[in-house]
Amino acid sequence: MEIKQLTSFTAIVICMLSFFIGNAQHAELRGIVSDEGEPVAFANIYLDETVKGTSSDENGNYVLNNIPAGRYTLKVTVIGYRPFSLAVVLRKNEQRSLAIELTASAEELEEMVVTGTLKAVSRSESPVPVEVYSPTFLKKNPTASIFEALQNVNGVRPQINCNVCNTGDIHINGLEGPYTLVLIDGMPIVSGLGTVYGLSGIPNSLIEQIEIVKGPASSLYGSEAVGGLINIITKNTLEAPDFAADAFVTGWGEYNLDVGAKIDIGKKTDLLLGVNYFNYDELIDNNGDNFTDLTLQDRISVFQKWNFQREGNRIFSIAGRFFYEDRWGGELQWTPEFRGGDEIYGESIYTRRWEVLGKYQLPVKEKMMFSFSYNDHAQNSVYGDTPYIADQRIGFTQLTWDKKLGSHDLLIGSALRYNYYNDNTTATVAADEVVIPSLFVQDEIKLGQNHSLLTGLRYDYDNRHGSILTPRSAYRWKMSDNAILRLNAGTGFRVVNLFTEEHAALTGAREVFVTEELKPERSFNINLNYLKKIYADNGTFVGIDASVFYTRFSNAILPDYDTNPNQIIYDNLDGKSVSQGVSANVDVAFPNGLKILVGGTFQDVSQTENGIDTRQILIESFSGTWSVSYKIRPWDLSIDYTGNVYGPMRLPTLGENDPRSDFSPIWSIQNIQFSYSGLDDFEFYGGLKNLLNWTPNRGNPFIIARANDPFDKEVVFDGNGDAVATANNPNALTFDPSYVYGPNQGIRAFFGLRYRLN
Repeated sequence: MEIKQLTSFTAIVICMLSFFIGNAQHAELRGIVSDEGEPVAFANIYLDETVKGTSSDENGNYVLNNIPAGRYTLKVTVIGYRPFSLAVVLRKNEQRSLAIELTASAEELEEMVVTGTLKAVSRSESPVPVEVYSPTFLKKNPTASIFEALQNVNGVRPQINCNVCNTGDIHINGLEGPYTLVLIDGMPIVSGLGTVYGLSGIPNSLIEQIEIVKGPASSLYGSEAVGGLINIITKNTLEAPDFAADAFVTGWGEYNLDVGAKIDIGKKTDLLLGVNYFNYDELIDNNGDNFTDLTLQDRISVFQKWNFQREGNRIFSIAGRFFYEDRWGGELQWTPEFRGGDEIYGESIYTRRWEVLGKYQLPVKEKMMFSFSYNDHAQNSVYGDTPYIADQRIGFTQLTWDKKLGSHDLLIGSALRYNYYNDNTTATVAADEVVIPSLFVQDEIKLGQNHSLLTGLRYDYDNRHGSILTPRSAYRWKMSDNAILRLNAGTGFRVVNLFTEEHAALTGAREVFVTEELKPERSFNINLNYLKKIYADNGTFVGIDASVFYTRFSNAILPDYDTNPNQIIYDNLDGKSVSQGVSANVDVAFPNGLKILVGGTFQDVSQTENGIDTRQILIESFSGTWSVSYKIRPWDLSIDYTGNVYGPMRLPTLGENDPRSDFSPIWSIQNIQFSYSGLDDFEFYGGLKNLLNWTPNRGNPFIIARANDPFDKEVVFDGNGDAVATANNPNALTFDPSYVYGPNQGIRAFFGLRYRLN
């Protein structure tokens, strides 16, 4: 018995010694990541083609341990700096100290991007212009959702579509929200009914970057990718913090909390978990129309991303998100018991949405990727006494084969999309259910050291409309090490469902008329982009990114508010619709830490029918954005001044007697933020939003027409259904909340706290 116990004890000791000896034979790499002597926090440090990785802490320190002896490539990436790469050879038991000096890259040209071609390439090598925005950019003006944060991106404008419920969509280069496709990790899970909800609820701490492509990309992504793409890319586990929290409150009583965490589950599985909660429940009516200036909201979103380690570092990840929101706006005395009635006006929206998406690299020698996504969106809403109950489900699968043959870099793929939509409106007699199979091919050809040509073609079959072909091409000329010229041309298409896109069709007294069976919209786009980097001898950097764009639509479906002020008329445009203009960004970084980013877009968006040109409604003629940042390093204090300015846009008035202005003025939203990072792991920030205290009621007698009679009980109509001027309605108006082009929130303070643990 004693011998057996001794033998067991000896075995345990031997195992323990073997473990410690084995670990002792492993190497360790440590050091500090810096920029001209200043530490670089939260840089991603990893050994290429391994699972060994970490992040630098707030003081720039990093440690990589338990590294088997061998030859490796050490890589370091962080937003705002050029990627760092170094070959290292580590011996058994070696403990090496390695200082890493990064070079600032304010232009962020070398960021890896995937959205333009569905392949990971450096931004400078992409034949398709891709704009990249990091969480650092989003933090310069803290917002409760990415939807609001995009107001500081040149050529991109979050458009609020309703004065009462404050839902909206994203305009790119003057094109309406339904022309913008939103993706998460490259999967098109957000469209139509869910656009605004898809841009809410993902914590900034889990976002690696946001990629934006302006112009059609239907040859890769199919329907909705007509005006542009917004791709939200989440972090992988090597780059995510162990725990992060960000909470802020505003002077209006808005509360927002983001929490993110990385959790190891076993040796080969890890999980990214994110939770977002937002609440606003204050009744504010600064413009005195008895309607809420801002919709009351209570929402929660839970996001998970599972990563599985596989042989050969093949990819396998599954992500999911659940989103729930209860929002309402309307007359101040509204309570839930008035929901759906005609006594007190309110717009109440209950939204439940869940999404799942994943990627699986096939276990074969060839580089083949299977991707999938599915979302289910249920909306229970009432607009006054008009119910809108809708369900939308979108399923998507895609198989791609990435293959290089000589000077050809091929991507061949097949996709299958399932669309289901049903609502209680008269426009949807029966559920709309369709399966759309697709085939696509893309070939990037190296024409020389500095020239490349990308061509692509996609085939979709929709049994409602038949076969649809969408070709594209892109030419890239590297004029010098610091100058790139790109020429892109392509086509797009969009299959329309009106009531998922036109909120004005559900509110107010306007009646909806669809005059014909609607055909798919088609578009042709050409874009010339020039990128230039200038490095001055004193260390100053200047980056210039300029584009000229032209998009022409056929079969365009635009809401007609003008023919009859009591109607919204939908049909395919018998003519053309054109969006054209010029856009430029100038990025300047000075050696003293001052950084300036200024952008501007001039555009003309119009439609031509029967030889008559009409400027499109709710589209600005010009816009500008800016961001000025400066860090006072001895004080650990950062200052960010951000803002935007918009030129006049045509507004949806109710005829010649409407006293509201037909055009918006030039208006601007400006913000300032102060951030202090002098405490370990903590950052405090605060400031003012809307410094000019601008709201759209300036210069207008009112914003919402007939706010005192939202059910038109006192409006007199003639035999044709038109409102008649009376003593209490001298301008012959009906209730209409669609006259909206900017937020009703004035100046307000905010204060927040961030905590990050690596």
